[in-house]
Amino acid sequence: MGTKLTSIAAIVLTLLALAGADTPSSIAKSPSWEKLKLLSGSWTGSANEGGKELPATVSFKLISDGSAIMSTLGEGTPHEMVTMFHMDGNELLATHYCSAHNQPRMQAVATSDPSRIVFKFKDATNVGPNDGHMVQLAIVIDGPNHHLEEWTYEDQGKRQTSVFDFRRKN
Repeated sequence: MGTKLTSIAAIVLTLLALAGADTPSSIAKSPSWEKLKLLSGSWTGSANEGGKELPATVSFKLISDGSAIMSTLGEGTPHEMVTMFHMDGNELLATHYCSAHNQPRMQAVATSDPSRIVFKFKDATNVGPNDGHMVQLAIVIDGPNHHLEEWTYEDQGKRQTSVFDFRRKN
């Protein structure tokens, strides 16, 4: 009987410890973070890459108890890419899981345009000295059903920006 009680007590203490581990941290509010959350849902549109118009899709999903936003660009295609947005203290960060097989991390910077959220390169994993990678992302939210994404890629010191024009699907 004593062993059974000890086992039950251990299980209860473990459950209490795990429940305490899920207590959300207090993270500062950010106007840009609040705007990004409004993008939740599915979007369809087009991409202008090198003067060529291509169909494009993106979805935004609030995950992990509202602590992160997962954006999936080109879902189901060979070039599907995911970008995770989250707060780190007072900083809004974006980690882009690129089809170039690297993971640039970008930090939101101040802008004078309240409809524009700009992320600039901070650091990356799997990027060698001469490897191409994303260096900037600007998201322009000009209404509840329309936004633009401007992705800037740098390779061998040359930058190219692709503009995606999205309308809310649902």
